[in-house]
Amino acid sequence: VQLQAFGEGLVQAGGSLRLSCAASGSIRAIYTMRWYRQAPGKQRELVAAITSSGIRNYADSVKGRFIISRDNNKNTVYLEMNSLKPEDTAVYHCNAFLTFTGASYASHYWGQGTLVTVSS
Repeated sequence: VQLQAFGEGLVQAGGSLRLSCAASGSIRAIYTMRWYRQAPGKQRELVAAITSSGIRNYADSVKGRFIISRDNNKNTVYLEMNSLKPEDTAVYHCNAFLTFTGASYASHYWGQGTLVTVSS
C-alpha cells in the first residue's frame, strides 16, 4: 500500500492551493483520511480529517479557509487551501487509516511530505 501526495507549491498570501493524496495497492477499505502539517521548529499538527462517510473536522487555525474532501472511488483525499497565510507554510503529510486485502486489522499509512510555502 502506498500513499502519494501531489500539489507542492509556492503561493502568495491570500492565494489558494490544492493538495491531493492517492492511496494505491491492495486496499480493502479506507476509513478516516487526514492531513497533518509540520512547520520548521514546530510539532506536527492535525489540519483536517474526513471519515469514510464524509464527516469532516478541522483545526481551528484553518476553519473557514481549508476544505477537505475525498473521492472513495479513487482512494484519494484532497485539501483545498484558500486565503493562505505565511503561517500555513509547512510540510503537509497525508494519512490514511485503512485495511489492505488479507489483513484483519486497520493500520495508519503515510504519504511523503509535500512542501507548501506561502510568501507574504
